[in-house]
Amino acid sequence: KDFSLSNEKDVHTSDSDENLERGNWSNKGDYLLSMVGYAVGLGNVWRFPYLTYQNGGGAFLIPYTLMLALAGLPLFFMECSLGQFASLGPISVWRILPLFQGVGITMVIISTFVTIYYNVIIAYALYYLFASFQKVLPWSDCFSWADEFCSKTRLVSDCNATLDGEIIHANYSFITSNNLTCMNGTINYKPVQFPSEQYWNKVALQRSSGLDETGNIVWYLALCLLLSWMIVGAALFKGIKSSGKVVYFTALFPYVILLILLVRGATLEGALDGIEYYIGRQSNITKLMEAEVWKDAATQIFYSLSVAWGGLVALSSYNKFHNNCYSDAILVCVTNCVTSIFAGFAIFSILGHMAFVSERPVSEVVDSGFDLAFVAYPEALSELPVSPLWSFLFFFMLLLLGLDSQFATIETLTTTIQDIYPKVMKKLRIPITLGVCILLFFLGLICVTQAGIYWVNLIDHFCAGWGILIAAVLEIIGIIYIYGGNRFIEDIEMMIGKKSCLFWLWWRMCWFFITPVLLMAILVWSLVTFSPPAYGSVLYPAWGTAVGWCMIIFCVIWIPVIAILKIVKAEGNLCQRIVSCCRPAANWGPYLECHRGERYSHVVDPKKKKEHEIPTVSGFVY
Repeated sequence: KDFSLSNEKDVHTSDSDENLERGNWSNKGDYLLSMVGYAVGLGNVWRFPYLTYQNGGGAFLIPYTLMLALAGLPLFFMECSLGQFASLGPISVWRILPLFQGVGITMVIISTFVTIYYNVIIAYALYYLFASFQKVLPWSDCFSWADEFCSKTRLVSDCNATLDGEIIHANYSFITSNNLTCMNGTINYKPVQFPSEQYWNKVALQRSSGLDETGNIVWYLALCLLLSWMIVGAALFKGIKSSGKVVYFTALFPYVILLILLVRGATLEGALDGIEYYIGRQSNITKLMEAEVWKDAATQIFYSLSVAWGGLVALSSYNKFHNNCYSDAILVCVTNCVTSIFAGFAIFSILGHMAFVSERPVSEVVDSGFDLAFVAYPEALSELPVSPLWSFLFFFMLLLLGLDSQFATIETLTTTIQDIYPKVMKKLRIPITLGVCILLFFLGLICVTQAGIYWVNLIDHFCAGWGILIAAVLEIIGIIYIYGGNRFIEDIEMMIGKKSCLFWLWWRMCWFFITPVLLMAILVWSLVTFSPPAYGSVLYPAWGTAVGWCMIIFCVIWIPVIAILKIVKAEGNLCQRIVSCCRPAANWGPYLECHRGERYSHVVDPKKKKEHEIPTVSGFVY
């Protein structure tokens, strides 16, 4: 999906566009499916079921639903409205509050970190996609790469038995060779792993013992990573006029495959046990007392809805000014969350079957959440008739889900460059876009070493959690409490029309009180109860945790740095400087003059001023 700010009319604009400089979506369907494609990504398949599984099964749906209503949806509506009103990217849109422009920079940097490892996950999908071109799926059984712990069934290690009137304890081979029977309650089982789990660790990842053991670059994963970046780079040559049509396939096709997998999973033995763990009596309600569960629920809402990443602002900036962003926000949020829950049923029906086959509880089937898409699903696919075909389709679905989100995320980065250097970007858009992809490819090579999965998990643990919460808290505080919530509501009504006080009651409650308090409580609570990251049973070294903290500090440090720079460049005493930086910039308002009305009749035409200049005009700093 290309959301360029380029003025090249033949690529990004058409005569029917309202904004002939930036361009608009061809129709409402293009925008909605692009938003769904951006929001519905790999996280709905491998992150949401993982968090649900890790945080008590169906009990996790309680904080998840609450976070959607109280935090995710209010912020989603806010960002869509913000981008559509100003027709600007995630950094320039902070003309609304120059003091907080660092929040926009933080969003872009977090998106950069996540983009690095997100494409690695796409590379994993590509690897499994190519591995599916075999008559027998390579993870369908314990082949030459497997060790003695590989098995599809539970293996007895030893037990007690009666021999010549005496109770003895012996290994199972002795018991069977002497035609003895194990006594009930005395059987010990060998630790076993499914073939798909060993294939993932031993073959696909060539996983090392920990972050300390970097090992070599896994060459076939590096090639898949290169291919994924080539696909992204090639796709970003096109504008929103064509990418808006592609999403009719990439956004809708995954639902067909998910439905097929759910139907197949529901017909397998033990599927009911998995679904009961997901939403039924096996859910662990005591997990709700843990701060991590609530933090994970909020983080997943942001991760899945793409709130506080900057991408929603970029996508919505190409809407026509009077588009109904309110109904769009409701529709996309509901669709996204229903997809997550729907995917969870498909996942847990398979986990139930895996637990049944191995005679283990559902909670012991998978060690780590990243394994769900590459252990549970491949195991399920090996059970299907014509399994290579279904494997190909499933991993092709994962590829499409990932690329949909990745396109928009990369375009958020290039849009940021466009905002800062519009003339350079207009002339050199293609080389700059390719340069960004090449740079991110090299930065991602650490994630395709033998310790790569530990780096992926580390970035996800810190940047995709803490950073999003911090950015979201400051975003809502800045817009609602400093710019003014009622003022922002008046801006929205300029686009969607006048609404009653009753209509805004819920949004005022959330924006003014519930959402910021909730996010602050979760952030503080999770900081107090922080525990070092781990991948399954593998703990991270102290330096690894330190690197994680450095990443998140690097993301958020720009908030105070930019604020200080704005204050220093302002005029007057300290108090006057702070006040001036808390006022909207002189060129804040609707992009097109015809939409400004009386409220924004004073707006300085942005084409007459350079974005990177910060002069003072009538007390405004911009």
